[in-house]
Amino acid sequence: MTRLLAWVVTNLDAFIGLVLALTVSVLGLTNAVDQEVVNSAILLVLGLLAQAMLRDRLRRRTTEREVRQVISDTRDRLTDLVPQMQEITGPEGALNRAREAIDSVSMVRVLHGSEVGQALAEARRHTDQWSFKGGTGTFLRAVTLPDCLEHARRRNATLTVAIEIIDPTDEEVCERYARFRRSLDPDAPGEPWTVDRTRKESYATVLAACWHLQRSGLLTVDVRLSAQMTTFRYDLSSSCVVITQENPQTPALRIDRGEVYYNRFNIELDYSRRQSRRVPIEAAAQVKLDDEPSVEQVRRLFTALGLTLPRSFGDREVADIIGKAVQARNPYS
Repeated sequence: MTRLLAWVVTNLDAFIGLVLALTVSVLGLTNAVDQEVVNSAILLVLGLLAQAMLRDRLRRRTTEREVRQVISDTRDRLTDLVPQMQEITGPEGALNRAREAIDSVSMVRVLHGSEVGQALAEARRHTDQWSFKGGTGTFLRAVTLPDCLEHARRRNATLTVAIEIIDPTDEEVCERYARFRRSLDPDAPGEPWTVDRTRKESYATVLAACWHLQRSGLLTVDVRLSAQMTTFRYDLSSSCVVITQENPQTPALRIDRGEVYYNRFNIELDYSRRQSRRVPIEAAAQVKLDDEPSVEQVRRLFTALGLTLPRSFGDREVADIIGKAVQARNPYS
């Protein structure tokens, strides 16, 4: 009922015309009024109809003008917003920068605890290449190199290894590295980090590379010695690059192949090796190494490689290098 009353009020002129037309029609059919009255009523209804049409046209024109004005105002406002939207959505806009920031975060995975070892083990399983840059390469010769060779042997595949460690003949860099390792945990049990130990560890990595090279026809090795130390260790395989630090409690970073930073780290390691001193590893073929190399063999090997041992290194120190190379232990087991 309320809706009906509201409609009648809104369309009062049309409603009056309708009622009047119906009333006159009924009276005309029953001859209750004169024909002149009917004709007058018809004219009145037509007048009401014309008035309603004029009102509707006026409303329509008013509405069209309002719509055009709204469209014009909207166009002007959008024109003003275009430069601001361009700053947000353009190639250099805030939205694109935010998207790139989110993508760059998703490129890198942070690894904790046992995840680090699992990621490295997974990387070693199917790789045909390995690039390492770090301190003395203790974990490399104890775990990475033997494990990669074993997986390559099972697949009957080749393996290319690129190694960059600190130069054992450079006493200054060895001193810096030893001081750095002592500062990490000065009360750590076991053999303390000294210049001599640092040298032995680096010599042992070079010896291990030569020893494995003579025992595997699937292996290709490139060894470089750097006068600069790094606090990070880079392990790059065919599937990912894992970046760790000497402290095993520190979270590691993993970047999978296909991400832009994988390629950039690959380039970084390549250029770093180019700036380091190359060990003529092919000269190792001049000295045959037994399954348990002798002190004399090792001395001749390092002479052939141009890595003369310090005069302070007697047979005991050389034997220590042999043990670290051939019977290397995982430092984190």
